[in-house]
Amino acid sequence: MKIEIVNKQRNELLKRNEVKFRINHEKSGTPSRIEARQKLATVLDVEEGRVYIDKFVTETGSMTATGEANVYDSADQAKLTEPKYIILRSSPKTEKKE
Repeated sequence: MKIEIVNKQRNELLKRNEVKFRINHEKSGTPSRIEARQKLATVLDVEEGRVYIDKFVTETGSMTATGEANVYDSADQAKLTEPKYIILRSSPKTEKKE
């Protein structure tokens, strides 16, 4: 899996960088949002808790996924700004015990 940063733009008002990226995943299936978030955090050299993926799509028949992510100045700023469903979507799934 190889990540390429397509565009990076600073949003001072929300204290974040808005990143557009492309992932080439020829030898495997489309990576999960969690895997993409971890890899993107590594490439951008930031903590994983500051990265939230808003959009992540693979076109049919393609081995390339494109996405948009927000990289915040702090994890606290991210929790104030990002919608709850994006935060839940970006967290690892926990199994329910009954």
